[in-house]
Amino acid sequence: MSTTLSSPQTQPSALPPEGSASKESSAHARRRRFRPYLVLAPALILTIGIFIPFIAAICLSFTDYSLNSSDVSFIGFDNYLSMLQSSDFWHSLGITIEYAFLCTTVEMLLGVGVALLLNDENIVARFLRIVLIFPLMIAPVIGTLIWKLITNPSVGILVGPMRMIGLGDFKWAASPDSAMFSLVVVDAWVYTPFVIILVLAGLRSLPKSPYEAALIDGGSPWFVFKNLTLPMLAPVLLITLVFRLMLSLQEFSIIFALTEGGPGDATMSLSLQAYNRAFPFYGLAEAIPMMLFLWALVYLVSFILIGFWRRAQQRAAGVA
Repeated sequence: MSTTLSSPQTQPSALPPEGSASKESSAHARRRRFRPYLVLAPALILTIGIFIPFIAAICLSFTDYSLNSSDVSFIGFDNYLSMLQSSDFWHSLGITIEYAFLCTTVEMLLGVGVALLLNDENIVARFLRIVLIFPLMIAPVIGTLIWKLITNPSVGILVGPMRMIGLGDFKWAASPDSAMFSLVVVDAWVYTPFVIILVLAGLRSLPKSPYEAALIDGGSPWFVFKNLTLPMLAPVLLITLVFRLMLSLQEFSIIFALTEGGPGDATMSLSLQAYNRAFPFYGLAEAIPMMLFLWALVYLVSFILIGFWRRAQQRAAGVA
């Protein structure tokens, strides 16, 4: 007698209803569609937060708005015409350009030179890389006050060394002749480490093979720097120049903390001129055209330098 073994019947797995699957796919598609907008939302909120006061400032610049009066009248372009006819404005613009040019030039030269010296793996270079970052950890105002104390003619620690080299009566920020020099020294002390860090990072990212080929061919250090390092490092140098020139044109804290625009008006930059017009003298509507002019100047300089930076990138990549 034979027994027949019947295999167990495999029950079909339960399938989700067709309607629920379509709902899940449509919900997933909606999430994917809205994901880019969620990523861009913080930037959009920040942009709106910038544009609201910017547009409000433009509107106020066509009025006689004052901080000590509630009466506001539309006066058209009178504030702009008054600014362009003012000798104080042109003097402040010259001081601003001079300050930005001197600070940027000194910091770029020092930054590139020190970065080249530190682009080595030894204990001294590693130690100096750490030490040179310290000024960036200090607020510019605090760093300026430290320098103000260092150069104090009564208790400053530089008084003795300056006397030893015959400059004991050097006035630093107290004299119109040396006030700009003092500002450049402080600005360079605070911001040169920023240039060093960017240039050093650029040097570390350069390929090694061209240098090895130049070493085999017997190229001198100046030849290597001029024909290899400088062309390949040009994009980094230009973007560093953009950052430093933008900030130098707008610099307020260092100048205000060290000289407050003095002695007299020897260091009265455009940002300080606008501040004095807006707050001590309550003429906010008169100060806004100055800041808009400074914004346009910074934008124009940055736009030109960014164009050079793009072309330098293409040359470094061998495209142009």
